[in-house]
Amino acid sequence: MDNNEAMQLALQQAQLAIEHNDVPVGAVVLDPNGTVVAARHNERELTGDPTAHAEVLALRDAAVAAGSWHLDGHTLVVTLEPCAMCAGAAVNSRIGTVVYGAADVKAGACLSLMNIGGDPRLNHTFEIIDGVKADECSTTLRDFFDNLR
Repeated sequence: MDNNEAMQLALQQAQLAIEHNDVPVGAVVLDPNGTVVAARHNERELTGDPTAHAEVLALRDAAVAAGSWHLDGHTLVVTLEPCAMCAGAAVNSRIGTVVYGAADVKAGACLSLMNIGGDPRLNHTFEIIDGVKADECSTTLRDFFDNLR
């Protein structure tokens, strides 16, 4: 599966978050062969858990699927640029690549505000691919917040 196909799955996951009034962010993890091993969406409102971001949930599921927290060679695909917590989780999982759609100029930690995944002072870095289906990802978020107002 390529990044565009994986992002389409992440967008489908993002739509599921809307059903329980969570910010529509979806995440997919691909194993080194390009097979989907996890697909999740934000569940903070659903669970009352401030760490229930799509990325963290997907990384947890991927670790279970891999039988290890080491996700070397795996790819995290997410509709919104990961925040500091999620970028940190990606570093700690040893993820190989993070692909995201919409930039997050207020909280993005993979290029916008900071670059946790590319910080050579950390014990691991990962490749970052930004802007995949950015318009669709941005529209999903914009529509959600417009409907709240």
